[in-house]
Amino acid sequence: MYCYRIMLLDAMCFVLVFIVIFSFLLFDTGSSGNKVGLYVTQSTSLMQWGIRHSCEVANQLISVDRIIEYTDLESERQLKKTKSQMTQSWPSDGRIEFRNVTYKYAYEIEPVLHQISFKVLPRNKICVVGRTGAGKSSIIGALFRMAHVKVLIEIDGVDTSTIELNLLRSKISIIPQQPFLFSGTLRQNQDPFNQYTDDEIYNALDDIKMRHIVSGNQGPDLTVLANGGNFSNGQRQILCLARAILKKNTILVLDEATANVNAQTDEIIQQTIRSKFANCTVFAIAHRLNTIIDYNRGLVIDGGRSVEYDTPYNLLTKPTGYFNEMVQALGHKEFDRFLEIAKSRNAFEVINS
Repeated sequence: MYCYRIMLLDAMCFVLVFIVIFSFLLFDTGSSGNKVGLYVTQSTSLMQWGIRHSCEVANQLISVDRIIEYTDLESERQLKKTKSQMTQSWPSDGRIEFRNVTYKYAYEIEPVLHQISFKVLPRNKICVVGRTGAGKSSIIGALFRMAHVKVLIEIDGVDTSTIELNLLRSKISIIPQQPFLFSGTLRQNQDPFNQYTDDEIYNALDDIKMRHIVSGNQGPDLTVLANGGNFSNGQRQILCLARAILKKNTILVLDEATANVNAQTDEIIQQTIRSKFANCTVFAIAHRLNTIIDYNRGLVIDGGRSVEYDTPYNLLTKPTGYFNEMVQALGHKEFDRFLEIAKSRNAFEVINS
């Protein structure tokens, strides 16, 4: 389609130049050669101007069409728990259970998750791994009720399908793969509802080692450009981590949060998670396989199904396992290194259990 459009534009330019030149040959206007060249140049410039503006008009009309389409979308279900059924501290433990969960993005299409079942104990660190398109991110979509979820997902024994969406999503912190910063101030990005004091914001910035960015006179009122243009990608990702620290939720979701950052930023994020979220349930989508070694359990997804769920050490020692095969592909040296780390962590957990 792209090549066809280029050929069409070339043909239009050729036809225009042909008409302009031959009009001077067929009709004796007394124009000299330099004037003919000027006419040809001006006509092609006008054509470029017309094509550019016609494309802009088409884009603007498409944006209006999209807005109209979005206004016709069905609203998300807003079911509410009664006050007697919900407590202010919910969730206090961070226990998560999936029971034969089927998840699809629309009623008329095939599900992307098929009867997923697993349990996450309180304060455990769970890592979801799998090949591209296996359904890793769909696990998070089901947890946040982004589309159509069948059967049951429980958090601290409460069925999430019966909870108001605003309440459910406010109780789960997430650090996305692509960090979002909005134009305004740093305070508005970290605390949009004015729930925290300056000292709490400063402490969160200290935890992520970014206090220096507000060391000037502006403080938390530091200007943030659209899409966080005055921060690097790594800084934007770390600032999203500061939001999660401020929220103090018992459940933290990492959607491949370190996929687009360098090793140094990755280390800062991992250290902060280990120290600030030690008493939280961490649910992570892994981009780097070595990430799973630092977690209590690993969930392996393949084709929208849960194929393995165990400790990293047990996953590595399973001869025909999916995770074993993925790590083996990195080479024998890397496999042996991962196995040694997983073995040490497994022994530590056994001693402390």
